[in-house]
Amino acid sequence: MRINIVSIFPGFFRDPLATSIPGRAREAGLVDYRIVDLRDYTHDRHRTVDDLPYGGGAGMVMKPEPFFEAVEDLESRGPIILLSPRGRVFRHDDAVRLSVEPDVTLLCGHYKDVDQRVAEELATEELSLGDFVLSGGEVAALAVTDAVVRLLPGAMGDHESASSDSFYEGPLLSPPSWTRPAEYRGLEVPEVLRSGDHARIQAFREKLSRDLTRRRRPDLWARARSAGLVEDEDGA
Repeated sequence: MRINIVSIFPGFFRDPLATSIPGRAREAGLVDYRIVDLRDYTHDRHRTVDDLPYGGGAGMVMKPEPFFEAVEDLESRGPIILLSPRGRVFRHDDAVRLSVEPDVTLLCGHYKDVDQRVAEELATEELSLGDFVLSGGEVAALAVTDAVVRLLPGAMGDHESASSDSFYEGPLLSPPSWTRPAEYRGLEVPEVLRSGDHARIQAFREKLSRDLTRRRRPDLWARARSAGLVEDEDGA
């Protein structure tokens, strides 16, 4: 697949996309990243990408023309996503959906806002990382890219590692993990995990997953209950 990222800070992506799974996936030919400098689609000597908001108010608004021209040049065949605090919260299901697209285009805003015509007429959807505001869409674009690329077949050497992640098969959080040494500064790995009894280990991990989700993410717990994934006696 191809992932297009449109930003006024193209250098922001160079090292992260060459590192770890995103970098290995590109080296393996599983994904191609095309980073587009939005300022290349301006037509004045100052390479202006923003202007004052109509109606007044603080801050600057990113102009529509560079975004439209950049996307037209890309000839995108897949979703065009504006990263925005107004967007629907990005979830694992979105990463799965996007991972089977031929290409995905991510639009990074900056300054106070992006002209609404970009959101309404150019982008096919708006996505957010959560209920907070970042300086720009670059961090969100990296997060979406990483979540999508790690799902590509062959991107991870061990598929089971991904399949046991939080959210992979439903809304429950994954259980905690331990590794060697078995004891460190008086802190011991739970005995059941050292027992070699795979049935007990599986039951232990499932209980930890349920307990953790119920305690930390009651919203996810409610979704799991409504989907019939957990029973009332598991902590209703």
